[in-house]
Amino acid sequence: MNRIEKLFKTKKKNILSIYFTAGYPELNHTLSIIRELDKSGVDMIEIGMPFSDPVADGPVIQRSSEKALHNGISLNLLFEQLARVREITDLPLIFMGYINPVFKFGIENFLHKCSETGIDGTIIPDLPVEEYRKSYESFFEKYNILNIFLISPQTPNERIGYLDSIAKGFLYMVSTTSTTGATNNFDDSQMTYFKKINDLNLKTPRLIGFGISNKVTFNQACDYSNGAIIGSAFIRSLDEDGTLPETIHRFIGQIRD
Repeated sequence: MNRIEKLFKTKKKNILSIYFTAGYPELNHTLSIIRELDKSGVDMIEIGMPFSDPVADGPVIQRSSEKALHNGISLNLLFEQLARVREITDLPLIFMGYINPVFKFGIENFLHKCSETGIDGTIIPDLPVEEYRKSYESFFEKYNILNIFLISPQTPNERIGYLDSIAKGFLYMVSTTSTTGATNNFDDSQMTYFKKINDLNLKTPRLIGFGISNKVTFNQACDYSNGAIIGSAFIRSLDEDGTLPETIHRFIGQIRD
């Protein structure tokens, strides 16, 4: 069983997934961040694949991608960094990023390396679902890599139902139509959206992402889903005073305590 599927089978609520950008703050921090996130008690880790034109990302993730690319990160180097990652964690690991670098790497080659490395899934927002199903789903299945679909406040109910019927692992429930970024609280329209999706009684587990920054927004998200994804707020915390282990454990502790 894929580790993502195993997680949602064994834990139904309060799942915490953390996103960070590979190669940030320093080029060789990737394994160190994963190690400390594992120790801090998170449930899943999303590893951002930096891209030069991250159009769906807010300023914090854009800046981290720019710095990571300047540091020299690439898909080839990232796979090298993760070669022994399964010696330090058994948590589900997901690559998140844009399709262009994956196309350049070669879809099947990319998925083969994911499987070889121990990556469990991908989130590729600009890979159309229809194109995925027509041209690439067989490769994902061959290497047991789950491709996670996104829904947003603008996604029609019919489309949500379709995605729910074909989804594997979980649905990434985007909390807003804007780019990524942290907020201190959700507004009424977002809460109405959460309630609407919750009332659809979908079969697929859901994690809410975009705008989760603290214990309040994490708990709000968990009230209407299986858990939440935190990205921008975590990346920002890596720039705070203290060692890498100190900043990571302090941030996760503020969410969990």
